Amino acid sequence: MTTLTAGKGMGGAQITGRAQLAGKRWGAGAIGIVAVLIIWTMAGYFEWFKGTIPTPLAVVDAIGDKGWDHYINNFTPTIELSLRGFLWGNVLAIVLALLVVIIPLIEGVATQLAIISYCTPIIAVAPIVQVAFAEVQTMIVFLAAISVFFTTMIGTLSGLRSPHQASLDLVKVYGGGTFSQLVRVRIISALPSTFGALKIAAPAAVLGAVLGEFLAMPEKGAGPALIIAQQSGDIPAVWAIALVAGAVAGIGYGIVAFFSVFVTRYSTGMAGSK
Repeated sequence: MTTLTAGKGMGGAQITGRAQLAGKRWGAGAIGIVAVLIIWTMAGYFEWFKGTIPTPLAVVDAIGDKGWDHYINNFTPTIELSLRGFLWGNVLAIVLALLVVIIPLIEGVATQLAIISYCTPIIAVAPIVQVAFAEVQTMIVFLAAISVFFTTMIGTLSGLRSPHQASLDLVKVYGGGTFSQLVRVRIISALPSTFGALKIAAPAAVLGAVLGEFLAMPEKGAGPALIIAQQSGDIPAVWAIALVAGAVAGIGYGIVAFFSVFVTRYSTGMAGSK
């Protein structure tokens, strides 16, 4: 009875501690948001930076003036292209990371390729891609894919190398080779870090697509809408488009984070059972 009571007490203390920690995090986040809004309002009201910063209310009014149909029509193709780039870039990155584990000799080439994709500015790559791909949409998808490739490839590779050597040796003792170690141990262990990279890749894909549209100027998209607002001198509309783009990127992050919770639990459970 004493043991059970002590166990319940420890469990309750852990739950209380987690709740307090979560409360502190949410509280700090709320304070940060309020501080940003206050500084933003002051910057807009007192016309800091020569009036290039509108107040939050002016941005909200700009969203209301255009109407949600305007943003839906312009952001639907952007979301579609960023999703395609997200899928292509991440699939290629994960496949390359798997190949590095299976064939270690290609690690140097694969790592250099990932670094080049990360360090090369999109603005510098865009003209070359535009010449290589006749279709504007293909160019935008390619730029979105480049934006996610490095993060996912490095995150997946580090996860594939994270298992304890004892787990790998156990598979080897039972007659398994490199492929068996990959399927039975490495992939499961890599899930948390892979999904951590995917959470970062989701906003990066949106940013890559918007920049691609900004350079390629398709008929519809967040990029063309941003250029039109800039050319017309509508500063609140420019900020409104930027905020909506940030919200879309945040939603993408949240969706991946939602699934990563369950995947991480599965990965932890499988590792614990082994």
